[in-house]
Amino acid sequence: MRTATIARIAALLAVPALLAAPSAVASEKAGTLDVIAHRGSSGVAPENTAPAVKAAIKQDADFVEIDVQRTKDGRLVNFHDCTLERTTDVEERFPGRPSYRVSDFTWDELRTLDAGSWFHETYAGERIITVREVITMVRGKTGLLAEISPCGHYAATGLPAALEAELRSVRGYVEDAVADGELGVQSFEVDDAKAFKTLAPEIPVGVLDAERPTEAELVALSEWADDVGPQYTVTDSALVARVHELGMGINVWTVNEPGAMRTMAGLGVDGIITDYPQSLTGS
Repeated sequence: MRTATIARIAALLAVPALLAAPSAVASEKAGTLDVIAHRGSSGVAPENTAPAVKAAIKQDADFVEIDVQRTKDGRLVNFHDCTLERTTDVEERFPGRPSYRVSDFTWDELRTLDAGSWFHETYAGERIITVREVITMVRGKTGLLAEISPCGHYAATGLPAALEAELRSVRGYVEDAVADGELGVQSFEVDDAKAFKTLAPEIPVGVLDAERPTEAELVALSEWADDVGPQYTVTDSALVARVHELGMGINVWTVNEPGAMRTMAGLGVDGIITDYPQSLTGS
């Protein structure tokens, strides 16, 4: 993925107000690092909705990170949780359903849900959006980092292939985005990430991990993966150095506190995934 010059990290600038980032971070020296908006700018707008994506673009994030799932009738949508209860009114709108998994609802059903009120009344009525809609919003403006859902019920159902087909269905998008360094795919599931890489070798692919990857895992990943994505709490200078030595990039998640942002930037990571991209860009 492309690297972008970030704002200078020199002081903490408090941002008061409801739904604002905890602080903005500046730098004593210019660095290069990708600022990756986690589920969009999800600290200031409901995650994975159009306002979150648009806010991330306005805040000059280098990438908008999204979560790819599939509806019962095959539509790819941008939604994180395996089930719908936490961030929508699905239980009120469809009471008594035996399952509230995203994959058990049609697109026509999902598009009726309120995916914004849980966050703040300002966003009442915001809808779940499709992957195609996200592509339309980010194309030519910023990068897209698409995560293939790790929800177990998608296993062996071809979700990597579906995402690859969806990306290519937008004429010229993959070619343009790859040329500009504005497209990547990642997953917690090694098999899914590898399957996608086989289908689309030109698109950078990363593997996420909540634990510190072992030496054996890193060596194995270096044979085909472009990036690794450990949780920032298990990341140190030795890990960053080894990942780079093996020819891969390292994007850490989910970094929201200014001190942790400074620490990760100082370690030389390639990307920071955050709910508050404006804390790094200053926008």
